[in-house]
Amino acid sequence: MPQLPLFEQSPRDPAFVQDPFPAYERMRALGPAVFWRDYGMAVFARHADVAALLRDRRLGRAPAPELAPQGPPADAFDAFERLSLLEREPPDHTRLRALVNRAFTSRAIAGFAPRIRAVAVGLADALPAEEADLMRAYAEPLPVRVIAELLGAPPEAAAQMRAWSHDMTAMYRFAPPPGARARANAAAQAFGAFMAEVIERRRRAPGRALIDALIAAEQDGARLSRDELIATSILLMNAGHEATTLAIGLALKLALTGTATPAALAAETGPDEALRLDPPMHLFTRHVREDLEHAGATLRRGQVIGLALGAANRDPERFARPELFDPRRPGLAGHVGLGAGIHFCVGAPLARLEMRAAVAALFARWPRIRLIEAPRFEDRYHFRALGALRVRPAG
Repeated sequence: MPQLPLFEQSPRDPAFVQDPFPAYERMRALGPAVFWRDYGMAVFARHADVAALLRDRRLGRAPAPELAPQGPPADAFDAFERLSLLEREPPDHTRLRALVNRAFTSRAIAGFAPRIRAVAVGLADALPAEEADLMRAYAEPLPVRVIAELLGAPPEAAAQMRAWSHDMTAMYRFAPPPGARARANAAAQAFGAFMAEVIERRRRAPGRALIDALIAAEQDGARLSRDELIATSILLMNAGHEATTLAIGLALKLALTGTATPAALAAETGPDEALRLDPPMHLFTRHVREDLEHAGATLRRGQVIGLALGAANRDPERFARPELFDPRRPGLAGHVGLGAGIHFCVGAPLARLEMRAAVAALFARWPRIRLIEAPRFEDRYHFRALGALRVRPAG
């Protein structure tokens, strides 16, 4: 590869954790691609490049077949990762995504809207008037309860499902904590066994939840296998527990700090503008599956590169005055906060619905709600994770 401009920035630097956007500006100014020393890989940060490479079929979530790990999975966590829609490539991905899409349509998700609003209203009503942490008491339980219900699990199982998900998603951090792999494996085993029982029960007595649609989904005579159903269920909970929780928290922060009005956030395009301004995940990686050149960078088969979503969404060459919240901005649909291409977020309709419901219910119940301390982000890059949102609901 030709020499790329060197970019040095620890993702664990406290200043970067709280505000990565000045560093992203430096990254974009260096050129289309930089070598991020701390990650040891080429990273693209400009919107045009990130959007194009997310759609480039010569890149993938998984390496080329002959470069992928061979032999049986190392453990339960690895087994479910290999089956995950997020990690599959065509033709397996094409078949699996088509089946999931038959169940996960915008119309189907819209049918769950009344129940999602009811969950949000119930959580907002339950907040104490004097002091609350919205991350723990509101942003986290809302999507977890919704996904648990959509997966056919009893309400009392939601907390345990959240704990399993927390242990599994810890493996996606820049530096997983000690013991993370063992905890992720134990969680995958327990979560898998739990969902196997749920799926068997729903086969015998189908209902009207998302899990029933996934079980029944058929495309060209094919259906999801038992293990694919389990892996898809785990993926939906992991995304709901992690990404959607963070997205709700970030949207609430925008409203509480006066960056956006609750009405604008709860409007049709409000969630997408929030996801553009500060997405819950700031960096995706991709495996180079075929040699290619892009924007002057030579990418070799087997290489891993980074796509800086958080930087791309603030690129002034794509979005005018990108630091401002403007749900009416031209070209908003082109943001990459939910990815792009074949791996575009399958749960996007649900995430948008939950974000709108969360903002609307909270500010309807507590119109005078205010922050009682400045929000702080946790050291969990590439996740954009608020540690807390401490508020006084009664104002």
